[in-house]
Amino acid sequence: MMTTRTPAFERGAVNGIRLHVMPTTRFKTFAIAVYIGIPLREETVTPVALTPFVLRRGTAELPETIQFRERLDELYGAGFGFDVYKRGDYQIIQFRMDIINDAFVQTKDPLLKRGFQFLGDVITSPALENGIFRSKYVQEEKETVRKRLEAIVNDKIRYAQERCLEEMCKDEPYRLHPLGNRSELPPLEAEQLHERYKWWLDQACIDVYVIGDTNLNEIEQCVSEHFHVSRQEIAPKYARTVPVPRIGEAQQVIDRLDVTQGKLNMGLRSTITYHDDSYPAALLYNGVLGGYPHSKLFINVREKNSLAYYASARYDGHKGICAIQSGVEFDLIEKATAIIKQQLDAMQQGQIEALELDQTKAMLANQLREIDDSAFEMIGFDFNRVLSGKERTTSSLIEQLIHTTADQIQTAASTFHLDTIYVLRNREEV
Repeated sequence: MMTTRTPAFERGAVNGIRLHVMPTTRFKTFAIAVYIGIPLREETVTPVALTPFVLRRGTAELPETIQFRERLDELYGAGFGFDVYKRGDYQIIQFRMDIINDAFVQTKDPLLKRGFQFLGDVITSPALENGIFRSKYVQEEKETVRKRLEAIVNDKIRYAQERCLEEMCKDEPYRLHPLGNRSELPPLEAEQLHERYKWWLDQACIDVYVIGDTNLNEIEQCVSEHFHVSRQEIAPKYARTVPVPRIGEAQQVIDRLDVTQGKLNMGLRSTITYHDDSYPAALLYNGVLGGYPHSKLFINVREKNSLAYYASARYDGHKGICAIQSGVEFDLIEKATAIIKQQLDAMQQGQIEALELDQTKAMLANQLREIDDSAFEMIGFDFNRVLSGKERTTSSLIEQLIHTTADQIQTAASTFHLDTIYVLRNREEV
């Protein structure tokens, strides 16, 4: 059976903004993503997080939010959204647009150019009053961000996950939540936020991605015309995160809140990141340990011993951290801790069954193959290259996963050291 080779990204730069364009007729839409990344810092994380919420309220041309939304309707229902998250020690703001290809509608003006005008205005020509952000928008969006941060506290699974990482990385930027700090929101005013916004646009790494029936020259023109920035010609690069190995015994942290179920989270550090040749083995380590329903944590902690309502592991390849999370009855936390440690020991001793390894390889390979079915997933995967400086393709990573042995996973396991054990218990517990 013939397979269609995924076209490659063409690379360029305009005004210190990196461009990544994949010309293809596979999709009926143009997928556009803009990544704006800045190092996580205590003094900037909250204003940077608030900024996209204010930007989405209006532009200089469309200062009223209702006008802003009507313009998307005029663009044949173009999709627009943004995310705020962290990768390694960076805070990333990602804007997304999904615009239908002109070939499928009747329109006089090219929709791709109109979409870039809209997106460029959102990011670089926001609605202002007296030369700064509209105070009304700033005050309203401060409340939006406050509620989102409050929702994390109310969601005890997310809260325990964040608290574990916060304690684990208390001396590192990674401890910071990408949405910032609730206590820093009230004093933020329009003038101060606008100053931070200008600094952010000037200093951040900016990457523009486009997948669709276009080419690099056209996107260079769109960005040059509609992104009104004055930046250095050389685009700033992301610095690679250097993993911090754990020395000594794991620290233990206990929090007490009004909860009906205990949370047991563990943080492990590894020296392996996305950039390293051992990355496929680290992915498989996480998968066999706790990535899937057939994994050791799920089977041994939840199924065989009925100790947890959930038990899983997640690996951040840009930071070299594996985070284990589980929900456990208060009186079973110590037993669950012991059994989870047994699974970590089993991985380090190379106790990996052929079936669980084959199942993990199959699951990871399927996830990677599915990336090529979605333009935005392909963009997200390629952005890992920008963050890490490591060139990878889904097909090459699948090939490496398939040929990774249990011995190589055991070697990778030897780099994963337990750093922090975090427990959330009930306030009323004796």
